[in-house]
Amino acid sequence: MRWCSVLLWLLVLRLGLHALRGLLPPGSLRGAAQGVSSVCRATYGRFFVGPGDEYGRRYSSFPAGLRLEMREMARSMFAFGYDNYMKHAFPEDELNPILCQGRGPDTLNPSNLNINDVLGNYSLTLIDALDTLAVMGNATEFQKAVRLVIDTVSFDKDSTVQVFEATIRIMGSLLSAHIILTDTKQPFGNMTLNGYDNELLHMAHDLAVRLLPAFENTRTGMPYPRVNLLKGVPPDSLNHTCTAGAGSLLVEFGILSRLLGDSTFEWVARRAVRALWSLRSNDTGLLGNVVDIQTGDWVGKQSGLGAGLDSFFEYLLKSYILFGEEKDLDMFNEAYKSIRSHLRRGRKACNEGEGDPPLYVNVNMLNGQIMNTWIDSLQAFFPGLQVLKGDIEDAICLHAFYYAIWKRYGALPERYNWQLQAPDVSFYPLRPELVESTYLLYQATKNPFYLHVGMDILQSLEKHAKAKCGYATLHHVVDKSQEDRMESFFLSETCKYLYLLFDEDNPVHRTGNKYLFTTEGHLVPLDPRFRKTPWHEFFHQEDKTQRSLQKLSQTRLRTANSSTNCNRVPEERRFSLPLKSVYMRQIDQMGG
Repeated sequence: MRWCSVLLWLLVLRLGLHALRGLLPPGSLRGAAQGVSSVCRATYGRFFVGPGDEYGRRYSSFPAGLRLEMREMARSMFAFGYDNYMKHAFPEDELNPILCQGRGPDTLNPSNLNINDVLGNYSLTLIDALDTLAVMGNATEFQKAVRLVIDTVSFDKDSTVQVFEATIRIMGSLLSAHIILTDTKQPFGNMTLNGYDNELLHMAHDLAVRLLPAFENTRTGMPYPRVNLLKGVPPDSLNHTCTAGAGSLLVEFGILSRLLGDSTFEWVARRAVRALWSLRSNDTGLLGNVVDIQTGDWVGKQSGLGAGLDSFFEYLLKSYILFGEEKDLDMFNEAYKSIRSHLRRGRKACNEGEGDPPLYVNVNMLNGQIMNTWIDSLQAFFPGLQVLKGDIEDAICLHAFYYAIWKRYGALPERYNWQLQAPDVSFYPLRPELVESTYLLYQATKNPFYLHVGMDILQSLEKHAKAKCGYATLHHVVDKSQEDRMESFFLSETCKYLYLLFDEDNPVHRTGNKYLFTTEGHLVPLDPRFRKTPWHEFFHQEDKTQRSLQKLSQTRLRTANSSTNCNRVPEERRFSLPLKSVYMRQIDQMGG
């Protein structure tokens, strides 16, 4: 674009001199300049943004110095939350950032599932933040934190926790930190710990064994939603579980099995996934959001991309990327096709044509009819998953819609009614999903637009969520009132993705390793060890053809791994908006 600008102004200057000499008629100067402008627009395609465009002026560049400033702002944000947790809350699970106190399980009210599903009296926030310390290069604090976890944390507790939350937050982080500790390359600096003897791996194993009773005595193979770490499944446990809770355990359980050489954990997780897969609608191919683990009946027939279903789709694709099991990719591709067919509304193309912007709505799994007119903030993860799939254009459009909502409120309400253009549920617990998709879209496109999005999010959090001793949940996105809670995923995901977005030279981006993020944002390398198992045949007895795990098909991998799809975004698109201004304005209006 720069040479077009130079050419344009040189020609304008030359024509101006000629005009002054009387060699050209007065109207020739403007016509010639417009001709050069047309050439530049044709050269750079239909996505060219003129200097007079409000979106182009705001988003078309991002100075290197500002990028470094935002990186340090993200680092400071993490440090402020982490240091205050360690000072005021450790060894309890979470920090109350307004009163500067620790928070553990609500033992006086066992039915308070919003708290008790997550908090297990096992220093949740410390464990969940381990690999963020490594990603930010803080070897001293990482080693100190690992030693604290080894010396002070035990799962021999009379705590009833949700299987899903304990798996993604605790087990996933323990496995990620163990891999970082034992990585011979040490890409983040020397994170090794003298005398380390696989304690974190043993702790992950211990936790998994305590979760296994959830998979027992169910007719379908899907797990009970909750388990007591000391006593097993509670006698009054419900038989109803959400699809994501039962079907999003495969990454962590699979890694554990492959590190230990014990197929038990991966086997129970795969059995649950296949049980759910067998229950999808014959007419639409969709799944519901709540199922009875004994009968296999759908209790909740809503099919969408948010709470109750989100990470089920995510882990079908990520399991394939990590383990190379092509059956996982087959299921994901089939699910994605059904999602596109029945959930997607709006014009066919993101950056072409007329009509409403693309939007994924909540429908009845049996017939694809719209069930309500709200979306939830968890759905903002989906553009990031589309990046891994390689559907970059659709990801750009969907991400722009969530960003429009963020610009309006300085946060994402838990539920937003797209018909009324107003929040249905108004709190924001510092969720990471929009940041995650922003980071992945930037990695795929390198468009400065996404750096601006990240800066807007950073500044909003700093302005509205910062409290005396950390960052607080927003009770209401309109009046910005706060709740006294800082969930662990703020440090494990939100701060990590913001930091990586602005840290171009981070080892995650620069080393020869390729990494995958779990649904809790924990870092896992694409390790050949995870693609070789002696029990492969046992898992796939029904497969009619033998499939090799030695090398992933490049054609199939290309649909799943974002790094092979970056070239799908033309070079010139990196110097303009990812979405035409007219569509950007339309989406802003749709967001209210």
